[in-house]
Amino acid sequence: MILVSGFNVYPSEIEEVISNHPKVIENAAIGVVDENTGEAVKVFVVSTDPALTAEELKIYCRQYLTAYKVPKFFEFRSELPKSNVGKILRRQLREEEQKKYLTATENHQVTQTLDSKF
Repeated sequence: MILVSGFNVYPSEIEEVISNHPKVIENAAIGVVDENTGEAVKVFVVSTDPALTAEELKIYCRQYLTAYKVPKFFEFRSELPKSNVGKILRRQLREEEQKKYLTATENHQVTQTLDSKF
């Protein structure tokens, strides 16, 4: 479950809506850290059409989802990580995002420290 501004957002609900888009093969939704809302929805998408854009998917999602459930971030991939039985590994995607966040946070802190010294 993803907690956006205190509201519960279920990844399966987001994934179901996006999977109905004609240009989407498969997708996975996770929660990522967001300074304003606590968490934000991020969706990893495998598409049949390389011209598919995040904006096109946002417009599509706005037709079927409440505003706080509309994904804030999209990442397009050629494939999603799966288990031996073919289940999408959301945990692995979440861990990748946490590593990116921690790296960005550490880099930001180093930059702030250097800025304050000069």
